[in-house]
Amino acid sequence: MASLFAGMVHSTWEGMRKYLPFLASRPTVSVVRLSGVIGGRTRGGLNDSGIGPAIDKAFNRGKPAAVVLEISSPGGSPVQSSLIGARIRRLAEEKNIPVIAFVEDVAASGGYWLAAAADEIYADPSSVLGSIGVISASFGADELIQRHGVERRVYTAGQSKSMLDPFRPEKPEDVARLKQLLDDIHENFIDHVKSRRGAKLAPDTDLFTGEVWLAKRATELGLIDGIGHLRPMIKQRFGDKVKFNRYGTKKGLLSRFGAQVIGDAVDSIEERAAYARFGL
Repeated sequence: MASLFAGMVHSTWEGMRKYLPFLASRPTVSVVRLSGVIGGRTRGGLNDSGIGPAIDKAFNRGKPAAVVLEISSPGGSPVQSSLIGARIRRLAEEKNIPVIAFVEDVAASGGYWLAAAADEIYADPSSVLGSIGVISASFGADELIQRHGVERRVYTAGQSKSMLDPFRPEKPEDVARLKQLLDDIHENFIDHVKSRRGAKLAPDTDLFTGEVWLAKRATELGLIDGIGHLRPMIKQRFGDKVKFNRYGTKKGLLSRFGAQVIGDAVDSIEERAAYARFGL
């Protein structure tokens, strides 16, 4: 009976708030977790179609005092990084809501692209940040298949259609084309960082070599705004009674019951390899 009465009181109080604006209410902060390798696949990767609905809810539900990005990502697809970052900026400007990023283990490459979408960036002292560069990795097996008497047969319409086929000898002109593509993507990345961090970036320092730094040095270089953790900093800014509303992707029913064990295992190996590049 007591719990029923308490519930009725709470419901009445919440209802009164809608019509009595002078009643004080707790500030709310939306928290969106952006974790994992950034990729275009529907399952197993952080992508715009998967995380987009959660980001939309974070900005649109209620009137949050801020949206917090909880980031731990070694990077991945530049396109998906750009799409997610653009969505965050678009909503932030439409709703006039500040965005604050808190980095956990790593915000490197595409992970830093996401962090740069925020108005402020903070990290743990041991967080790894940066890697503002672009990479393409493959393999060459043409000598291997020749040694075993395997003949490669490829037919194309368009002389560049089979560019960088790993089962054929590497062609200098193909490498040159790829290098141009990487340079162009790198330039997009640099433009994004400069547009978001602006005058905060350390002058006369080449920050775009693909190098990574820990949080203290990243602060000195202007890549982040300081060292700090999510809860204490948000409570310091918005008060001890601030309410955290969390948003993120939800696993599908089949995934929850282990119906995708093999696929999830492959994803786990790929993600482990991506984090291992930064000693994590």
